[in-house]
Amino acid sequence: MKALIIINDAPYGTEKAYNALRLAMQMQKDYEGTEVNLFLMADAVACAIPNQNTPNGYYNIERMLKAVVLKKGQIKICTSCVEARGLKEMKFVEGASLSSMKELTQLTMESDKVITF
Repeated sequence: MKALIIINDAPYGTEKAYNALRLAMQMQKDYEGTEVNLFLMADAVACAIPNQNTPNGYYNIERMLKAVVLKKGQIKICTSCVEARGLKEMKFVEGASLSSMKELTQLTMESDKVITF
């Protein structure tokens, strides 16, 4: 099984990114053979900014992304979205890489499940 989760919202403010990552982590836990791919678009590109410092007891998107990567999940970041936000020179969390609409299209067509947040 191949799953693609597309995230569009900022890491904090709403809980869409949080819930998307909860789902990704649960898929990896309960269905070990599942290939999980994340695609960060629009304001979700900020999810991959390193050194996030959240208050104790509050979820941390960076740690959640790292947990997905540890279980062989892929994180793709929309290059044009990064450029539009002036983050082109940003170093992102380990395991995340810049991507394109072409690759998003390919991931979409090759996936058994596509979920958007």
